[in-house]
Amino acid sequence: MTLSVNAVTTPAKRLLAAFLPIALLSVPLIAAPPQAVAQTADTLPNTSELDDLPLEEIQTLAEVFERIKRAYVEEVDDRTLLRNAMRGMLSELDPHSTYLDEDEFKSLRESTQGEFGGIGIEVGMENSQLTVITPIDDTPASEAGLMSRDIIIGIDGTPTESLSLQEAVNLMRGEPGTPLTISILRSGEDSPREFTLTREVIRTESVKHELLEPGYGYLRISQFQARTAAQAREALQNMADEGELNGLVLDLRNNPGGVLQGAVDVADLFLDKGLVVYTEGRLSDAQMEFSATPDTPADDMPLVVLVNGGSASAAEIVAGAIQDQRRGVIMGTDSFGKGSVQQIMPLGNGEGLKLTTALYYTPNGRSIQAQGIEPDVEVVRGRLEVADSRRQLREADLEGHLRSQGETRERQEVSKRLRDDYQLGEALNLLKALNVVDRRRD
Repeated sequence: MTLSVNAVTTPAKRLLAAFLPIALLSVPLIAAPPQAVAQTADTLPNTSELDDLPLEEIQTLAEVFERIKRAYVEEVDDRTLLRNAMRGMLSELDPHSTYLDEDEFKSLRESTQGEFGGIGIEVGMENSQLTVITPIDDTPASEAGLMSRDIIIGIDGTPTESLSLQEAVNLMRGEPGTPLTISILRSGEDSPREFTLTREVIRTESVKHELLEPGYGYLRISQFQARTAAQAREALQNMADEGELNGLVLDLRNNPGGVLQGAVDVADLFLDKGLVVYTEGRLSDAQMEFSATPDTPADDMPLVVLVNGGSASAAEIVAGAIQDQRRGVIMGTDSFGKGSVQQIMPLGNGEGLKLTTALYYTPNGRSIQAQGIEPDVEVVRGRLEVADSRRQLREADLEGHLRSQGETRERQEVSKRLRDDYQLGEALNLLKALNVVDRRRD
């Protein structure tokens, strides 16, 4: 049987007739952010724009729709075909734009509220492979040892090569207490690793702090939420109450980003003036600038910011602002390079779009997208080992030794972490060196 391709059949004509007015009416609503859906003069398409619609391609789309309806091996309903077409339109734009059905839209809202059932990883598509951007602190994923850039090849026996990003996320989420097995490929290894994890309620606490040594603070931000800056300000005050701070390590490693305003407000804790970040996009609402304010609790103490390949988006905004304003030293490895802005646009049927609408730029005009932040001092991940095997045994090495007056279990834990975390230890050493230089200048 031969099917003619020279003319549009009647069903395709009906689709074309239905599609055209929908396409015309949708232009300003899809293009504008949620707060700007009113059809104002600068968002309405002009006559020339409507005349430029590719009618031949729309006709071809209608033909494809009709051929699938008539000839595909299994019957497919119109709703499924249309939603697949919308998903295809968005997925081919960039890895972060996507069409969200009602369940996916609900799942995204749950994520932004900071609590959901899962294993605690931020994932994305890199070279068409499902890749771990970063494990979230104190979750099954981080405790099991999953790492940034691990490639997930299987989820409970389902290969990921045919899954969309959202389908993979849906498979990994589930009821707390249920098991999940994932298979990963790690750079430099020939064979895959398998992890069996137990899902938990993932509550994302974004700020932790402690003193590494008297006078030297450690501020860990695992992601940026609405209250992150307020919590960080409180943490700085708590450390200052224990004595004068001579330096601070700001740890943004494996921080996948989050709320833009949260990142700007955290940068403002260390910057007392100047630009923090700006965005550029096609719409007027996508042109934004954010500047620091004089209300800055930590504008002069020596600062080292730790970043790595899991530092993305809002984390890169903070690191880029501090680097461009020469406020502190960026240490670690190149960051992830996610410098695009997504807006969540609800649709009238309870579904939604996540659409990339702008790009981030650092104060000096550097695009973060696909570039990332290059550290001032490169320090790779590692563990500090004692090279001299003839090192003398000391009282402190004996099991059950009596503790000195200043030694606590917390102090022991910090010392062990400094040995296990080479980057953190080097950051502390640099802070001490900066203090020596500052004292000589005084």
